[in-house]
Amino acid sequence: MQWMMLQQDTPDDFVIATGVQYSVRDFIRWSAAEIGVALRFEGQGVDEVAIVDAITGDQATALSVGDVIVRIDPRYFRPTEVETLLGDATKAKEVLGWVPEITVQEMCAEMVSEDLKNAKQHALLKAHGYISPQWRSSSRGAL
Repeated sequence: MQWMMLQQDTPDDFVIATGVQYSVRDFIRWSAAEIGVALRFEGQGVDEVAIVDAITGDQATALSVGDVIVRIDPRYFRPTEVETLLGDATKAKEVLGWVPEITVQEMCAEMVSEDLKNAKQHALLKAHGYISPQWRSSSRGAL
């Protein structure tokens, strides 16, 4: 898709989207499931949390059943947040001939797999006395 956009004679804007809407909660569930973690959600609104309900396999060794692994932080609310976001990729399909090749669930699985690979590499380097730069977001900014 990016290559297709770069082949255009004149620059233009394109929406790249599946046209299928999912919730953040769905994405969290899929991410957790990729490492063998089943979640349950409790609470409402800003008090909602995701709690580890079950663990299968050996990819989530730092977690225990009952751990709260997601909390809502109002500091990250956007003041102009909209209720629903749904991309319309009609122009990309008509002009570029682009259509999605993977699902959002497949993209999530790829992202988790890559993060897990990077985490294992970092742990291996750390275990052998090497420092591996690692970027992550926090309330204090990138570390």
